Amino acid sequence: MAIVSGGTTLIDNGALDAGVPTGSLILLETQTASASASIEFTSGIDSTYDSYVFKFYNIHPATDAQFFQVNFRDGSTAYDATKTSTYFEAVHDEADSEAAINYKTAYDLAQSTSAQYITRQIGNGNDECASGTLTLYNPSSTTFVKHFIGTSNTYQNDNKSYEIFTAGYCNVTAAIDGVQFSISSGNIDDGIIKMYGVV
Repeated sequence: MAIVSGGTTLIDNGALDAGVPTGSLILLETQTASASASIEFTSGIDSTYDSYVFKFYNIHPATDAQFFQVNFRDGSTAYDATKTSTYFEAVHDEADSEAAINYKTAYDLAQSTSAQYITRQIGNGNDECASGTLTLYNPSSTTFVKHFIGTSNTYQNDNKSYEIFTAGYCNVTAAIDGVQFSISSGNIDDGIIKMYGVV
């Protein structure tokens, strides 16, 4: 039996049509930090995929108490796309003396070209790092703004676990063709970032 939607066959005799998006992640690029000022993805961000997922693993700063952040390139050589965003967090410390959810107005952006924080201040102790995901939607559109959503967990420099929720949009009609990750001050001592296209 076939399942049809809007005149398009989606499933026929149990087989999914090849033209139907499945949500599969296709690994496009992997970069590893080693005392890196930034990690930039400058190729492969085009109309091939409707969204791109960046997964970052064990991001470790060289300098203590630094934010991991992202910025976007919209056709020039600079990573300075205008952004409006929001940022909130859940926190719990190792001593079980602090547990809270906070909206952080100091970490969101309003029509700003600055980088967007996507973690809290990461410690630079040997076991301290941050990991998470950033999704960029429809970066090749020249009609609509380009949305992004990030989630991460940070082992902060003062022994707290922070879950960070960041979302916003690049308020430009130009296509986004580059994504840059960096630390608020100093280098990314270690860590891996993978870029996926979503089928």
